[in-house]
Amino acid sequence: MFEKILIANRGEIACRIMDTARKKGIKTVAVYSVADATSRHVRLADEAYEIGAAEASKSYLNADAIIKVAKKSGAEAIHPGYGFLSENADFADKCEKNNIRFIGPTGAAIRLMGLKDKAKEVMASAGVPVVPGYDGDNQDEKFLKNKANDIGYPLLIKAVAGGGGKGMRLVEREDDFLEALKSAKREAKSSFANDQVLLEKYLSKSRHIEVQVFADMVGNAVYLHERDCSLQRRHQKVVEEAPAPDLSDDMRYEIGETAIKAVKAIKYRGAGTIEFIVDVEHGLKDAPFYFMEMNTRLQVEHPVTELITGLDLVEWQLRIGAGERLPLNQKDIKLHGHAFEVRLYAEDPDNEFLPQTGILNYFTTPPISKNFRLDTGIEQGDEVSIYYDPMIAKLIVWGESRSEALRHMRKALKDTAIAGLKTNLEFLYNIFDHQAFNVADFDTSFIDKYTNDLINTKKSPSVPVLVLSALSELMPHNQGHDIWDRSDGWLLNLNLTVTINLVMKNQTYDIGVTYLKHDFNIEISGKIYHVNLLSHHQNELTLLLDGTKTTGKVIKLNQDLTVFYEGSVTYLHHYIPGADRGDDHDEDGSILAPMPGKIQQIFVKNGQAVIAGQALLVLEAMKMEHTLKAPFDGTVKDLSLSADIQVSDGQILLKINQGDHNE
Repeated sequence: MFEKILIANRGEIACRIMDTARKKGIKTVAVYSVADATSRHVRLADEAYEIGAAEASKSYLNADAIIKVAKKSGAEAIHPGYGFLSENADFADKCEKNNIRFIGPTGAAIRLMGLKDKAKEVMASAGVPVVPGYDGDNQDEKFLKNKANDIGYPLLIKAVAGGGGKGMRLVEREDDFLEALKSAKREAKSSFANDQVLLEKYLSKSRHIEVQVFADMVGNAVYLHERDCSLQRRHQKVVEEAPAPDLSDDMRYEIGETAIKAVKAIKYRGAGTIEFIVDVEHGLKDAPFYFMEMNTRLQVEHPVTELITGLDLVEWQLRIGAGERLPLNQKDIKLHGHAFEVRLYAEDPDNEFLPQTGILNYFTTPPISKNFRLDTGIEQGDEVSIYYDPMIAKLIVWGESRSEALRHMRKALKDTAIAGLKTNLEFLYNIFDHQAFNVADFDTSFIDKYTNDLINTKKSPSVPVLVLSALSELMPHNQGHDIWDRSDGWLLNLNLTVTINLVMKNQTYDIGVTYLKHDFNIEISGKIYHVNLLSHHQNELTLLLDGTKTTGKVIKLNQDLTVFYEGSVTYLHHYIPGADRGDDHDEDGSILAPMPGKIQQIFVKNGQAVIAGQALLVLEAMKMEHTLKAPFDGTVKDLSLSADIQVSDGQILLKINQGDHNE
């Protein structure tokens, strides 16, 4: 086994690898960019070395700098984690040439599986079923459009060097093909420096089931059962579970053995994932499945496999990387219980999941137990940077059955609180609270199908949320147990009424709180509620609301409140006239850059009439393309941008003159 390893990654995966290394007595070396100097993975490592600027291209993708640190620190091996250089064949080769073990497959295997078109060819030759489509070298637009017409719509355009949904577009009709092709190629070129694409028939009702595989250096290979990753948004996984619900033992065996056939076809070593798309148009029983791609690394969702097998996959990687044989034979790998994982992101579901950046002012989760696991690279007080993926943490649960695991996840999400920036926490809870998901009635279109159930952009704060918010604002004035401890203007023999003005999405809610002797009357929209405050501990309040016990958490930052109640997350502002600018909002039609980025495309020009929702321009930021749209009907003015220029956060990009639409 190794004495010291370098981890060529950051965030939660670097911390995860360090956890296993520490248990095995292996010293760890971290590398970091200037933006990550105080990050959690740096704090946890035995040694840490700066390798470059904040941009990944100048730090975490700088292979030479990482190799130099490995030699300087005396690390015998490099674990690449996932992302960055984990599937870079040249980096794997460079490690071996410098007598540093790359904890992963050979460069040749990475190269073979790294291009989706070549991977499909290899798999088809090995007898592994592949999705019908076109994966040739001819990239002429007219040729590809003709091929698309032959395949039929809907279809997928996929970057051959892609992953994580980048460079992928769903095209549902012929008229949209060329624009989708150009967009996919742009994103592929930006993300992978390779704009070649392939075309695949889109299965309108499918499940995404992947198989965790391991192989050692002498040709032994096993599968550690499967994961269902069907719940996706924009082809990026949102929820993962293991095992796949309703999968028969016969099909589990068949899909597992097919994965082993794929692994042996390329003489693989280490951890990998064979991803299949399953056509469930006529149900899951005996459904046909097709090879999609192979990820030649550890996956983000590997913890659910660990929980149902009781195995440490990072330990397996280290042992195989050190030259050991597989720790177990296929018959010894058991499956027990059910596990879920959700990816907690700094993003705003109400605003097309726009990534959020800033300081995590508050972050708490349930305590770690046999039923709950937290993998995170960010702690309270850390910053979510503009330079990297906005994932905050992975919440993972285990139960004896799927129904039990569902209950554990609902509780874990309800008991998690984050403030300082918006997240997808409520969106995740709504998935686990949805009846269709609870009975495993889902496919890859689940989120699109139930968007209105999962994201309520027009929601207003509930009565319990308003009551909790109002009382939390009054609590600093009521710290003692005696009436004489009050500092809110209470007078003897008078029932004082205080009005709290709360604002949400430019809508004001006036909450009238009347102090009684030991309780309150609270008026909302003309209705009076009787409230007894049972306890107030730190940010958590428990009360009786018209006789019903109610508990919630309110996190305050200046006059902004984040309220957590029964799985909902509500963002309110306490408006105090003359004391803040909480009611100021942009009414002049300015379109602002939501974050720093680069202008990719501009669809309009000055003087052009536009309608609400019309695409104005495309901004590339945080590894993704974001389309900015007109907020209302009007006319474009003050547009002085050009493609490929950098813009700063909050910069005015153009304006829409409302009411000039017909001029």
